[in-house]
Amino acid sequence: MKILTASEMGATDRRTAETGISLGTLMENAGQAVASFLLRHYPEAAHVMVLCGKGNNGGDGFVVARLLAGEGVGVRVLLAGREEEVQGEAAQALRQLKQATSDEVLAELAEPVDVDELTELLGEADLLVDAVVGTGFKPPLRGVASALRDALLRVQVPVVAVDLPSGWDADSQAETVDGAFRADAVVTFTAPKLAHVFGHLTADIFGPVVVAEIGSPESTIESANRLAWTGTSKSITEKPRPINSNKGKFGHVLVVGGSYGTFGAPSMASLACMRAGAGLVTAAVPRSIVVPVGGIAPELMVRGLDEGPEGSATAANLERLEDLLSGIKVLAIGPGLSTRGEASAFARGLVAQTTLPIVIDADGLNAFDAERAKTLDGHGRTMVLTPHPGEMARLLGKTVKEVEADRVELARSFATAHQVTLVLKGWRTLVAHPDGRISVNTNGNPALAKGGSGDILTGIVAAMLAQFPDQVAEAVEAAVYLHGLAADLVAQTVDEKAVLATDVIDHLSAAFRYRNHDQDGLTWLCGILKETSGA
Repeated sequence: MKILTASEMGATDRRTAETGISLGTLMENAGQAVASFLLRHYPEAAHVMVLCGKGNNGGDGFVVARLLAGEGVGVRVLLAGREEEVQGEAAQALRQLKQATSDEVLAELAEPVDVDELTELLGEADLLVDAVVGTGFKPPLRGVASALRDALLRVQVPVVAVDLPSGWDADSQAETVDGAFRADAVVTFTAPKLAHVFGHLTADIFGPVVVAEIGSPESTIESANRLAWTGTSKSITEKPRPINSNKGKFGHVLVVGGSYGTFGAPSMASLACMRAGAGLVTAAVPRSIVVPVGGIAPELMVRGLDEGPEGSATAANLERLEDLLSGIKVLAIGPGLSTRGEASAFARGLVAQTTLPIVIDADGLNAFDAERAKTLDGHGRTMVLTPHPGEMARLLGKTVKEVEADRVELARSFATAHQVTLVLKGWRTLVAHPDGRISVNTNGNPALAKGGSGDILTGIVAAMLAQFPDQVAEAVEAAVYLHGLAADLVAQTVDEKAVLATDVIDHLSAAFRYRNHDQDGLTWLCGILKETSGA
């Protein structure tokens, strides 16, 4: 699923019209999608108040109001302006609303507005629908719209936003913005805009943000920014395995890591790799921690590495490289490896001397500073790097603040220059591909702010590469999505502060079974769709 700018969304609508699908048809379909969402997810709302602007977003709201009224829901429409100011398809939608109901359904709001009186009015509703302004709007809100925003902040009634919370710039990549309507859920259309994937649009961390297809052909949707959504790639994991499957078909992963005192990291990476579907998993760790790592699961195979007095792997292990990598399909290096002694030299040598598909994380990345990072070369091979912002800053020779200020373009430029797949972790983890495409992940929650979360992601990425070696982009995107989704499923029943990284592994099965499309045809970018989650 592509991610669009506001201007690209406008261009999509124009190209759609050229195919013979009118703006009025798109408006009707949009209103139908919102009405279906409201009826399914707010079935107890007997009195719905729809807040409408004078433009096309308001037109969507008029359709919603008409359809809800047709289902027996008590509806009232508050228009931010005068009826004669409504033009085009929105005016037609308003006429149809009044014909299907009565003139009394509509109340005009004109300046000056008494916010206290407006607050009391809004508080009478069971549910509020925000259809004041949408994608084409540029902040700030003024006049009646501003008064509606202020009144909304005073009431406890749930709010569902049509397209975007009014006042939010569709092209914003900010996590939060001041001056916009609050929202408990968002229904947008055709494709997500930048704000839908980078912003935290809802009051609750698990508030739904969903996308409805309303009739625009795929050929009309064009994205110059080359941004897409990771959740689309989960589909590769949803096809049942062949009935005649065997472990050899799903790859043998070698996890290289660990040092004395840090056996947990390779253990978690290996366990996640097994749970995510790899056929075989071997952990190569210093001999002093072979027993505790091997004890994580009877299915895990373990190889002992030579270690120095610091308890970390030595470069001498490179002499046994052919034996170590025999039969291996994917190599994951870094979890708990340490940077003591010869560990970093061993990591750099291993990366340089093998052409296997490789995932590099944690101390595998710390073995490369900005100068040595020049040797990270993915030309002709599969190389996946999974840095957090601190590790990314080290690779680039920049500060964390500089990395966070320009995440998309720094990830894109590094991935294309080095021909690697780069997973830049953090709020809205990015997957940057060697060809310049970037996918944005929209799940995950603060429960992942725990030691071990990155090790588990490493294991999942390696497992996906082992199973889908010819679909590298989709495999990595699916891994990132599954990791965040499993964390979201955990947090449905366990307070996020109490979640352990290994709890995420325990919920991978539910994440695989989860479907992000609901029975009304909506795609869930954010939030948990209960009917497929088992939560």
